[in-house]
Amino acid sequence: MRKHSLPLDKVYGLLEPGPVLLVSTRHKGRANVMAMSWHTMMDFEPPLVGCVVSARDFSFAALKATRECVLNIPAAELAAKVVACGNSSGRRVDKFATCALTAVPAKLVGSPLVAECWANLECRVVDTRLVNRYNFFVLEVVKAWIDPAVKDPRTLHHRGRGVFMVAGDSIRLPSRAK
Repeated sequence: MRKHSLPLDKVYGLLEPGPVLLVSTRHKGRANVMAMSWHTMMDFEPPLVGCVVSARDFSFAALKATRECVLNIPAAELAAKVVACGNSSGRRVDKFATCALTAVPAKLVGSPLVAECWANLECRVVDTRLVNRYNFFVLEVVKAWIDPAVKDPRTLHHRGRGVFMVAGDSIRLPSRAK
């Protein structure tokens, strides 16, 4: 066997589940946006998404207080802005302004959509039982938006420590799932 031992702090890069998101919140009249890659689909109907938001993040308090957010899905063309959001704190700067992102009112939640993202999911927190222990929120998607002009978007996937992978080719295989 040619395999080598992998340091445990690198496991995340093997299992990263989905695209990097820009999570937008609004609390006490102030909009914020943060980069997030720790999320997972939990159910289909209604769509439930589990996500981890560190208690150290400025967005944590907003999400806990308002119980709503928008999961914005950027394409790879927004990589520099996504990284800028991830490398700064909403406590110190207005990330919408400094990252040149456009906040657009949502339909069902108070948090804004990020106009530059090809898809936006308005969400409400429906379960906080794991927040105190793991910072894990369960969100229900209550409204979804997509730009029909964007075909096969290339999304960013965080591999850890500043390394990203860009989603590439799609393949179709036989499946019984609809």
